[in-house]
Amino acid sequence: MNINDFDFELPEELIAQVPLEDRTSSRLMVLDKKTGKVEHQSFKHILNYLHEGDCLVLNDTKVLPARLIGEKTETGAAIEVLLLKQLEGDTWETLVKPAKRVKPGTVITFGDGLLTAECVETGDQGARILEFSYDGIFYELLDQLGDMPLPPYIKEKLDDKDRYQTVFAKERGSAAAPTAGLHFTEEILEEIKAKGVKVAFITLHVGLGTFRPVSVDSIEEHDMHSEYYQLSEENASVLNETRAGGGRIITVGTTSTRTLETIADDAGHFKAQSGWTDIFIYPGYEFKASDVLLTNFHLPKSTLIMLVSAMAGREHTLAAYEAAVKERYRFFSFGDAMLIK
Repeated sequence: MNINDFDFELPEELIAQVPLEDRTSSRLMVLDKKTGKVEHQSFKHILNYLHEGDCLVLNDTKVLPARLIGEKTETGAAIEVLLLKQLEGDTWETLVKPAKRVKPGTVITFGDGLLTAECVETGDQGARILEFSYDGIFYELLDQLGDMPLPPYIKEKLDDKDRYQTVFAKERGSAAAPTAGLHFTEEILEEIKAKGVKVAFITLHVGLGTFRPVSVDSIEEHDMHSEYYQLSEENASVLNETRAGGGRIITVGTTSTRTLETIADDAGHFKAQSGWTDIFIYPGYEFKASDVLLTNFHLPKSTLIMLVSAMAGREHTLAAYEAAVKERYRFFSFGDAMLIK
């Protein structure tokens, strides 16, 4: 399949720059994957589409305030550091700007010396391996000194860091939020449980590869980035009980979907496990785990719109996106939601 098969026209003004004051006040497009029929709703009405015995699957990853601005000790030059992955102890894989100023042996300080990093190695695609030193607790210093690593299409400053976290965020390690989960409040989750819908949690730490464009014409040639995931015994049991009881598994976000599709066996059963996944889902894929998908609206030509197209069909997906543009839906991380049933 060609990358241009997943392109669409998106006016820049439809890219949401700030979150809505009320998380649940976003719009909800409901797409029937069999017929292509579209309904326009409010996210507050999500309960109308969830049934007793279903299971809602949420990604409980927590975004690190992983963007740090420091200075090179030798020259005082400003250096931007983006934490990508913890390798071991205080050693991290990072992206730095400008990369040409940071070579092995370079020392960078943050917060007037509260945190110091030395470049110990250069990595692939401009990555730098940094070893941090500090007094105290690293994550507390990160909360104090770091900013949220917002996607490049968001130009506005985020005043409240918590608005780029889900209310159920728990496991630290993401470079980006699982944005479909941003629509939920604790109150609406309680209403969902009261309706008899089970809630299960997975963890997938979202990497910046999520925003990396597909650079090949034939999508089958695209190399998917890998991300760490885990599913506990308790949550695997909830998922298997749902399957056994005839309920639907409703994955919230492409991250939850990719994780469950990685874990599920051919019969759609789950077992506790952790590891790294580089699964790439595009049209032609046969879903084993996810029956219904709740997601945001995604970038043209992205691996995310390809996953949505695998669930709903490419023609239905692009027609729904065309309707979303016409109806002035808000797009991407702080935008509106789509339920594919």
